[in-house]
Amino acid sequence: MLETKKINDILVVRLKDTQRLNAMITEPVKVSLLDFFSKPNTNLVFDLQGITFIDSSGFDVLGRITDLAVSSGSTFSLCNISDDVQELILLMEMEGKFRYCTLKDNAEKILMELD
Repeated sequence: MLETKKINDILVVRLKDTQRLNAMITEPVKVSLLDFFSKPNTNLVFDLQGITFIDSSGFDVLGRITDLAVSSGSTFSLCNISDDVQELILLMEMEGKFRYCTLKDNAEKILMELD
């Protein structure tokens, strides 16, 4: 369900084998993401490259994870957001809720640029 890669102190997570974050998969995604935040000061990047749709249950999970990260002194960023998902974020009026970044592979280094 989730593919993870650790780069220095940043954990990069992405959905595998799907283009959607919807009610059919939100529960296992939520459980996995919550597990990452069992340790304080976690820096997690959720790479949404290739994701074209998120439903309300998906946004609920992302919102809860964001709140948990903030309350535990951790960071949770959404990266590589497609135009379709950006439009959904605006429609759900959640644009101020999330921290955004762009991931770039460069000689096996991940550079995070906060937008």
